[in-house]
Amino acid sequence: MTTTAQDRGERLRGIELFADLTGRQLEWLADVTEERVLDDGETLFRDGDEATHFYVLLDGELLVTKTVDGREELLTRHRARPAAGEHDAKPPAAHRFTGELALLTDGAYVATVTAAGRTVVACYPKQVFLDMLVRCPGVARVLLPVLAWRIASSEAQARGRATVTAMGTLAAGLAHELNNPAAAVARAAQELGPAIDRLAGTARRWGAAAVAREAEALDRLAAEIERAPLTAESDPVASADLEDEVLDWAERQGAARPMGLACVMAERGLGTGWLSRRLYGLCPGVLPVALEQLSALLEARALTGELRTAGPRISALVAAARDYANLGRAPEGRFSVVAGIEATLTMLRPKLARVRVVREYAPDLPDAVGHPTELNQVWTNLIDNAVDAMDGTGTLTVRTGLQGTCLTVEIGDTGGGIPADALTRIFEPFYTTKDVGKGTGLGLHLSYRIVTQRHRGSLTARSAPGDTWFTVRIPAPTRKDLE
Repeated sequence: MTTTAQDRGERLRGIELFADLTGRQLEWLADVTEERVLDDGETLFRDGDEATHFYVLLDGELLVTKTVDGREELLTRHRARPAAGEHDAKPPAAHRFTGELALLTDGAYVATVTAAGRTVVACYPKQVFLDMLVRCPGVARVLLPVLAWRIASSEAQARGRATVTAMGTLAAGLAHELNNPAAAVARAAQELGPAIDRLAGTARRWGAAAVAREAEALDRLAAEIERAPLTAESDPVASADLEDEVLDWAERQGAARPMGLACVMAERGLGTGWLSRRLYGLCPGVLPVALEQLSALLEARALTGELRTAGPRISALVAAARDYANLGRAPEGRFSVVAGIEATLTMLRPKLARVRVVREYAPDLPDAVGHPTELNQVWTNLIDNAVDAMDGTGTLTVRTGLQGTCLTVEIGDTGGGIPADALTRIFEPFYTTKDVGKGTGLGLHLSYRIVTQRHRGSLTARSAPGDTWFTVRIPAPTRKDLE
């Protein structure tokens, strides 16, 4: 059944977007309206497609989805006839049109829209849409508040998604970093009991066999071995060969369990020549028990050393997690910018495994006053984007300083760079240079808002192939701020 321009005009008048149009405006609109019928599941447009049309929902329902990190998320539903009793924060007019943002920004669609059931839409090409805003000011009066609401709503969704992602990053990073010290604690605790039993046995035999001069010499030797520095660069093959060399030599001297001695000496690059010179003068009958005592003593001390090292490491990681998440959630406070950056680097360490991190922190940098959790999200976004730009390998440089009255943080990477035509738009909402499904286009926009609105600062970028920098400037605190 073919509809006339008059029929279309009456149908359009029932939509809030066009409710205030004059008869002449409505007549023009009806003449330029093209209707399209969508079957259930048919796609109106896809995320990333070039924006060509503005669409008004006449009948049925549209699903708005977006793929984020490989998962398709339902953003909203547009219904020509909302269900009875349905109440949400969405303006009623927002149900009836879509595609305007991409046309106004001369970009691509930022989501995928599909029909749920048989759906009818009115289609307006880009130039017709722009003419509509000029010829029908009443359309703009309805459209612009909805557009503002959509941007704010999308930012809120992105902020919530970023919080969940940040907590996931926090959990994953913390679990990864805790694994080594926790494993060291478990292993040392398991092995320390038997090691102490062996030390008690060798101490009795050594005390019975050695004279005072020999006992003092062995104590000096143990201390000298422990003071020797660990090898700067570990060669697993050379270290294993050295360990076997010390082990075989000690067993030939009659020592029953010299493994502890062999391990400690191999870690320090010390061989049998070095050891035999320091044991020269011991009676042949005393040498085996001397080696057993030395081995048991060094093994027990090595295990207790692991516990001493692992404990503070775990405490430091927990402190980093607390600083990153700012569990206190104070609305505003005094904090160290460098501490926040370091906490972020700790949480992102698994992703930085193949990245060289260069720290250039200015000495005596004053504390900042603001919202540390929000700035930690900025550091996370900027560092995460930098690593992605380098495909996970390259050099990341983090630099802090004081320029005039501003604290500055610069984050640089050696990735491929940002195209010149994109550099002026990267802070716009929904604009992204990543492939569809790999970015929301809101990470840098949210960071920009946090820096500029919440901290009264600035966020800028400059880029060339192999040399991209993001610079955050926030006002340094005054004496009154710090009181």
